[in-house]
Amino acid sequence: MMLEGVNWLTDSLGDYGYGRHLGVQFEDVTTDYVRVRLPFREEVSNTNFVHGGAIAGLLDVAATGAAWSAVADPAKARGTTIGFTINYLNGTHRKDLVAEARVIRRGRSIVYIEVAINDGDQDVARGLVTYKLEA
Repeated sequence: MMLEGVNWLTDSLGDYGYGRHLGVQFEDVTTDYVRVRLPFREEVSNTNFVHGGAIAGLLDVAATGAAWSAVADPAKARGTTIGFTINYLNGTHRKDLVAEARVIRRGRSIVYIEVAINDGDQDVARGLVTYKLEA
């Protein structure tokens, strides 16, 4: 279900810059939650396995989307990732990846987001992102 007024989020994170370079597709956006797909392409692979850098990029894009999902006026907001940890659990061979990002705590300007990435058969990575957002 798409929230009213968050098309700017999927347009800006999925259609421009790094999100476009990765080829991510936002599948679901609600307050404090996003689901983002990274379709498998040769450009994100390392000998037929999805490259760890692409997985980390997917994690960051998904977390950023979850952090911004509650922003009412994006023109007045600014934000950036200030830290994240990622644990790679399994390699994945020529498959799309899906990241689900959930805000676990939202403070005045710091947002903590948990991200799980899977390939449809197994968990691929888990991460925790700390995001600074001034809205």
